[in-house]
Amino acid sequence: MKDCNQCGKCCVNYSDGGLHATASEIEYWEIFRPAIYKYVSEGKIWINPNTGKQMKRCPWLRQLPNQDKYTCDIYYDRPDDCKQYPIDISQMVKDGCEMLEVQDLAKPKQAQKSLDKLMLDSRPSLP
Repeated sequence: MKDCNQCGKCCVNYSDGGLHATASEIEYWEIFRPAIYKYVSEGKIWINPNTGKQMKRCPWLRQLPNQDKYTCDIYYDRPDDCKQYPIDISQMVKDGCEMLEVQDLAKPKQAQKSLDKLMLDSRPSLP
């Protein structure tokens, strides 16, 4: 499995209503990150503050000039859904994740173990 190359497919695929934020994340944004909080409405995220409609793309996603790479303006304060992506190999395949290599597709169980190890710091511990 390759390192993330910032292709942005995860952000593009899920930012139009496919992401959620916990009540504690929203409360944190309200208190400490009001610029993020203004894109929250009725517990939903990435709502246009001017129209009240779901945005098609995360307002914090930035494409690097003249590149097919993206950055996140709120990387350290992004929702847990973002931090924990990708969950499994099948999700990566469906999304066209560029971290996958041919050998990952040939041995998905081993690839899942590699992914779980890679994501250890990003996912909550199981009891």
